[in-house]
Amino acid sequence: MDVLESGTGKTYIQDVDDIREWMRDNKPRALVDKVMDEHEAVRRFVGDGYYLSYDLSSMVRGPMSLEREIIRQGIKNLWLAAKFTLLETTLLVAAGSCSRIDVGFIGLGKTLSDAVVNKEVEAIEWSNGTLALRHKAGAMGVPFLPTRALLGTDTLKRSGAKVIVEPFTNKKVCLVPAVNPDVAVIHVNQCDKYGNARIFGPSVSPLETAQASRRVIISTEEIIPTEEIRKHPQMTTIPYFLVSAVVNAPYGSHPGTTPGLYQCDQENLGEFFKAQNKQEMDAYIKKYILDVKDHEEYLKLIGKEKLDKLAMDEIKEGYYE
Repeated sequence: MDVLESGTGKTYIQDVDDIREWMRDNKPRALVDKVMDEHEAVRRFVGDGYYLSYDLSSMVRGPMSLEREIIRQGIKNLWLAAKFTLLETTLLVAAGSCSRIDVGFIGLGKTLSDAVVNKEVEAIEWSNGTLALRHKAGAMGVPFLPTRALLGTDTLKRSGAKVIVEPFTNKKVCLVPAVNPDVAVIHVNQCDKYGNARIFGPSVSPLETAQASRRVIISTEEIIPTEEIRKHPQMTTIPYFLVSAVVNAPYGSHPGTTPGLYQCDQENLGEFFKAQNKQEMDAYIKKYILDVKDHEEYLKLIGKEKLDKLAMDEIKEGYYE
């Protein structure tokens, strides 16, 4: 095909046939208990230089407990698929865990802006929609998908997309390449021990992200019996055979929200956003990540009284019915 225009951004591309073979050989269908703590899950399934993806960000059902553990374990040189770049991306960059970001939406914050300007981290521009579409292509096992998004924008120039004349109507169309992350970290409302996961409320592309990824770590607000999953199979968002690990993490999105269960911790977020230089951000990371050994100790630091105030008990009753 004739390529009319190409973006200049680096692109994470893998051979689709290699991916299909890997998935076939490494995604067992057996019902295996996958419950483990976050330390073990990250140690086993996240490594230096991995391409890391997630569904939603820190503000809404973000996998914050897992991302804090990634920092705690000193993992480096991650390439991040960030549909949103908010608290979680800033922390990963500030801690030296991330060196490259596929950006869907750039959030606020001097730390991240300075890192991009000073070339401490490389930002490749996309959009929320095209990053989701790239995961959809990866889930489908095709090398790219067409879209009219990015056409006529400067975002195209800084992405890894290409523009062609499609053969049916001879109009311009943008092609976005598939992405198959090395690992996805996804926070959910409920999950059984095998990895059958339920999500209620806002999402972007949780199923597509899980389908596209080689490894999937699920953190969950609660682990429920498999019998409950079988009673209502239509409520399962991510099936067990896509999942590598299940981590029990109540309040796992804190200081963000899991809608219907608890609100954002505005006080904690205010403390984060007030960090306007490296010293202040390092102090935040030390206090809330490096000086606590795990998620359980983190919740003790936040305090039961604070967590109880954030809990939306008036909504919880009947929430899952």
